[in-house]
Amino acid sequence: MRLCKLKCSMVLLDKGKKNFTHTQCWEVVKHCKRFSIIPTAPMVVLNETPLHDSQGSDSPMESPMSEDLPIQKEPRPMGRKAAKAKRGVNSTSNTSKFLEEIARQSALRIEIDKKVQEDDRAMAIEFAKEREYVRKEREYQRKEREEKKDRETMAMDTTHMSPETKQYWKLERKAIMRRRLFRDDGPSNTDWLNDENP
Repeated sequence: MRLCKLKCSMVLLDKGKKNFTHTQCWEVVKHCKRFSIIPTAPMVVLNETPLHDSQGSDSPMESPMSEDLPIQKEPRPMGRKAAKAKRGVNSTSNTSKFLEEIARQSALRIEIDKKVQEDDRAMAIEFAKEREYVRKEREYQRKEREEKKDRETMAMDTTHMSPETKQYWKLERKAIMRRRLFRDDGPSNTDWLNDENP
């Protein structure tokens, strides 16, 4: 292990670079297959002691991490064109969903408007019926008052009245009789009610 660090340091120094300073990181990743050092040269033997101990645990080829599964590459991220194409498909489907929702809302709004119009028409008809009923009721009450007044006029005792007052009530009675004849039977021969025949 120290030999690997020494070699790395020497390679860096040969290139005019600084010493290897990331030893803590190396301690974490030294057993990963990606960072293993594969010897490309034959083993160097100095004083009958091999530089690479084939029995040692520092050898990256024989480390327990070498039994790991091969490194699996991450899938490539989606490219710009593919992302745009996907967005286009999504936006088209989103647009169609949006348009469908607008159509559904419009149909619902039309249905609600029709129902409101029908309700308004029904209320207008009810109001018209009620107004007609009130009008007929008022007309009936007016006629009742008129009938009552006419009955009182016809039943009035004129014996104790002056001749001018008697003449006034006589003309009022003739007008009541004329009104009743025209109302009940329509126009008829009413010569007997004329003022000329006292």
